Amino acid sequence: MRLHKTDEFSSVFAFRRVLRGSHFALHYCPNPDGTARLGLVVAKKLAKRAAQRNLVKRIGRDVFRHARASLPPYDLVLRLSAKLDKVTRRAMRDEMIGLLGRLPRK
Repeated sequence: MRLHKTDEFSSVFAFRRVLRGSHFALHYCPNPDGTARLGLVVAKKLAKRAAQRNLVKRIGRDVFRHARASLPPYDLVLRLSAKLDKVTRRAMRDEMIGLLGRLPRK
């Protein structure tokens, strides 16, 4: 249930629909397969340490796994859009859950 190929990510970005939070952006486009899929983008420029990048991706996958049953059929790309200075794990999780909750229902 994940996006792997560059073409899959490119099609989501090309659809140009995005929900923005304070630290994350959630790009989305309809998925004809009828199921939600997730891709994650965490730039080195915004999260210098590999441990921090891995933490963001791990939390993102976990939030998606718990919410997947209630999500509409979209291809999603969760992108880090601001530095994570002094942001707690709980705040990251809450923001991700909030973005997923703001997705338009079909």
